[in-house]
Amino acid sequence: MMSMSCKDGKGVMDNGKYVRYTPEQVEALERLYHECPKPSSIRRQQLIRECPILSNIEPKQIKVWFQNRRCREKQRKEASRLQAVNRKLTAMNKLLMEENDRLQKQVSHLVYDNGYFRQHTQNSGLPTKDTSCESVVTSGQHHMTPQHPPRDASPAGLLSIAEETLTEFLSKATGTAVEWVQMPGMKPGPDSIGIVAISHGCPGVAARACGLVGLEPTRVAEILKDRPSWFRDCRAVDVLNVLPTANGGTIELLYMQLYAPTTLAPARDFWLLRYTSVMEDGSLVVCERSLTNTQNGPSMPPVQNFVRAEMFPSGYLIRPCEGGGSIIHIVDHMNLEAWSVPEVLRPLYESSTVLAQKTTMTALRQLRQIAQEASQSCASNWGQRPVALRALSQRLNKGFNEALNGFTDEGWALMGTEGMDDVTILVNSSPDKLMGLNLSFNNGFTPVSNGVLCAKASMLLQNVPPAILLRFLREHRSEWADTNIDAYSAAAVKVGPCSLPGSRIGNYGGQVILPLAHTIEHEELLEVIKLEGAGHCPEEAIMGRDMFLLQMCSGMDENAVGTCAELIFAPIDASFADDAPLLPSGFRIIPLDTGKEASSPNRTLDLASALEIGSAGNKACNNYTAASGSTRSVMTIAFEFAFESHMQENVASMARQYVRSIIASVQRVALALSPSRLDGNGGLRPQLGPPEAQTLARWICQSYRCYLGVELLKSGVGSESILKSLWHHPDAVMCCSLKASPVFTFGNQAGVDMLETTLAALQDITLEKIFDDHGKRNLSSEFPQIMQQGFACLQGGICLSSMGRPVSYERAVAWKVLNEDENAQCICFMFMNWSFV
Repeated sequence: MMSMSCKDGKGVMDNGKYVRYTPEQVEALERLYHECPKPSSIRRQQLIRECPILSNIEPKQIKVWFQNRRCREKQRKEASRLQAVNRKLTAMNKLLMEENDRLQKQVSHLVYDNGYFRQHTQNSGLPTKDTSCESVVTSGQHHMTPQHPPRDASPAGLLSIAEETLTEFLSKATGTAVEWVQMPGMKPGPDSIGIVAISHGCPGVAARACGLVGLEPTRVAEILKDRPSWFRDCRAVDVLNVLPTANGGTIELLYMQLYAPTTLAPARDFWLLRYTSVMEDGSLVVCERSLTNTQNGPSMPPVQNFVRAEMFPSGYLIRPCEGGGSIIHIVDHMNLEAWSVPEVLRPLYESSTVLAQKTTMTALRQLRQIAQEASQSCASNWGQRPVALRALSQRLNKGFNEALNGFTDEGWALMGTEGMDDVTILVNSSPDKLMGLNLSFNNGFTPVSNGVLCAKASMLLQNVPPAILLRFLREHRSEWADTNIDAYSAAAVKVGPCSLPGSRIGNYGGQVILPLAHTIEHEELLEVIKLEGAGHCPEEAIMGRDMFLLQMCSGMDENAVGTCAELIFAPIDASFADDAPLLPSGFRIIPLDTGKEASSPNRTLDLASALEIGSAGNKACNNYTAASGSTRSVMTIAFEFAFESHMQENVASMARQYVRSIIASVQRVALALSPSRLDGNGGLRPQLGPPEAQTLARWICQSYRCYLGVELLKSGVGSESILKSLWHHPDAVMCCSLKASPVFTFGNQAGVDMLETTLAALQDITLEKIFDDHGKRNLSSEFPQIMQQGFACLQGGICLSSMGRPVSYERAVAWKVLNEDENAQCICFMFMNWSFV
């Protein structure tokens, strides 16, 4: 029988005999252990042969030594883990005790206030203010309305503002200047991010967080002061002046700009004073506030395209923690000027919960992430360290925000008139934007791009969980990228070096080949997608057989309330480098308020949105609970394209139609995923489309039977099935208006495919545009017969798609569509046996 000891590595007990190892033997065994902690029997015998110093030790004793060594290693790791947990629990206990003390003080003040006002109400109808007890009642709030001498932009004046800012910030961080309530869904504990609270009843929006991070205070301050590195809504922070103070601190004058999250709102900027100082107990404080006219300090004139927001005293209190790390208190308190955005978006600017999620909790998560990366020195997939992966993710997000906001100082210029179209087109021809885009492909072809074009739009969604919609868009790309993508991709390749973002995903299929990083705390996924199957058209041979996308996905947790969901991607080359240029495109879905009754959004419900609801949407909705999302959300879409200057108009038209097709596809998917599409038994409601579409389908079929004497569809089709049967009819059926210049108003699936467009963009195509000269003469001669006789048969010929591609058809039929009162509504065309030439 053999016994083992895990106390040390000097020896073992074997059959009652203690074997002691020499220091040289222990050193050799330790070296072998680091090479192979669990050697096999053959490997142990090989070790004895290779190390003469171990020749007098039996293989069984070697086996026992390795068992003991693994046991000690396991005990050491467990002890280290328990010590870390103990330190964290101790720090959390300290935080909870401080929070409990603060809440007790707040209760005492509220009780005192209640008794004070009750007594004065009983004594007089109009109570007078007793300033003698104000400092007791407010306990730190009396400084909110200080009687300071006039201040100016001098060092003494700035120091006065800084000291006042520090006092007000501390009263919010650890005092009772703001009534804090625990943020819904946030429970403090050893595994939580920290203690998160939001304001109740104070001006503007405010959030506060307390937590423990495994970084030293100076490192924490360094990270938090570099706001663009962790707050992705932050465009830039410019330090315009730095003044040292007598106590060793610094006063900085900052100008900060924040991106607008959607095309429906302007960007924000701040004119700030930041004060960094060390307190007597060794705590490090970084506090900020806006400089306004009421303070007589230095001023900053308004900046075009930005709304000046106000930051009330906010900042970070960082205290060293016993055993390493820091205890941090974060306060964010702002007035984001909600009046400047449409009413539907105001919850984003008036919600303290949104501020906590976007800013306060993001700061804590960033600190925890960096601390975790520092403790894990191993590299992630792709040979990249976490900091490099985070930089890639930030570049994607920043590029998307730049395209979405389209600032003029970055070279963006509006194409056309803003507000006149549902899709906004911006063009950027600045050298900085184009630098690095003119890359050579594998076969040596070098295209030349003269500019970058961005097509962007926003839409309101009703009753669609953002996380579920985003996950569906990521996993089922063909649902939004399947509308004539071949033609769009060919046009994009002809006019520039970058193919249409996501263009080959829908028709050819995409494969995730490399998940680069998945940060649980950020709920963010970074991955490389290989789009296979290229080479189906000559233009694709220029690009090579495979295309790759660098893609970032966040906000996919459907249990997180109010979280923004993003899917951002950019085409990359197979030899992609960290500093390679990117043209990000994608989607951002922002949930709106959950408590107010949402009105129906003004959106187009096309025919396609009523057809073929997939089972994936049903399953997602069945698993969706009321607490996991809001009733309304706003989706913002932005796509970037490189182009040559002489093709700018063509690319703009292509981009506009492509974004419109995506909007139509998203509406169809959103309708499928909406819980309102489910009946009481969890199945789909039988309603297939809007009444107008069903009525038009019925009129088309009745008029065809009336004029031609035969049925357009099979007999016995119900009223609702008429719409679906007409949509899937093999011939291209399209209706155009009865105007001087007729435009198309309806088309079935074959008709939309033939014109290489979408239902949303169909109304932009005129009847005259699709015919060549011969077809126009033929139509002109037959048009009177159509209006008098009611129908006409047209000879076969050639027409053109919206992309200019020729389409041949064997023959066509045109007839008037009459309504119930036998008045002409439109003219319907049916092109038979059509194909692209």
